Formats: sequence, structure tokens, C-alpha cells
Amino acid sequence: QEEKKQLTLKVEELERKLETTSAQNIEFLQVIAKREESIHQCQLRLEEKTHECSSLARQLEMAIEDAKRQVEQTRERATSRERTSQAKILDLETQLSRNKMELNQLRRSRDEAQRLCDSRLQDLQDRLERSESTNRSMQNYVQFLKSSYDSVF
Repeated sequence: QEEKKQLTLKVEELERKLETTSAQNIEFLQVIAKREESIHQCQLRLEEKTHECSSLARQLEMAIEDAKRQVEQTRERATSRERTSQAKILDLETQLSRNKMELNQLRRSRDEAQRLCDSRLQDLQDRLERSESTNRSMQNYVQFLKSSYDSVF
């Protein structure tokens, strides 16, 4: 009876450990889902910034074409309008340059986040595999104990 009691306690302890491991697995899956959502949000922001840069590039091209037409229409107005256009061009180029730098920074951030998520995902997968292996070992041990117990009694 004492052995039976000890075996029962061991089985209960193993079942508690199994429940704990299952809860941890659920937590890991939730963390992975959050990371994937974060990556998705970063990608959406990156696409938004890309569209913004394209729009600014089109605006720059339109400003340059406008400046050329103004120069062709009149030489007198060309000088003042050219200065204005050049100022616009410089401003748009500055904005474009800033947006490109921001885009590159966002890409680096996204890549870093992706690497981090991939690393964490791999770590979680490794942990999950170890956990599953431990679970299998525990289940085998419990099965062994059951069969031993059955064969003893």
C-alpha cells in the first residue's frame, strides 16, 4: 500500500508537471501570435511609407515639369518661377531624402524585428520540442509505472 501511495503521488506529480508544461506551451503560442501581429503591423507601416515616397516622387516630377513649362512660356517670368521651382525641388528632394532614410530605417527595424522574432520563434520551438520530449518521457515512465504496478499486483 505504501508503494501504491508513493506511485500515486508520483503519477499526480507528473500530471501536474504535464499541466504546467501544457500551460507554458499555450503561453508560448500566444507570444508567437503577438510577435507575428507585430511583424504584420511593421509591414503595413512599411507599405504605407513606400506609398508615401512614391507619391512624393510623383509630386517632385510634376513640380519639375511645371517648372520646365513655365520657362518655355516666358523668359521674364522664368527667372522668378525657376527660383520658386528650385526651392520647391530642393524641399521635395529633402523630404524625399528624409522619407528614404526613414524608409531604410523602417526596413532595418523590420528586418531586425524579423530576425528577433525568428530567433525567439526558434527558441520557443526548441523549448516546445524539449517539452514534448519531456512529456513523452513522462508518459512512458507513467506507462511503465502502470505496467509495473499491474504486473506486481
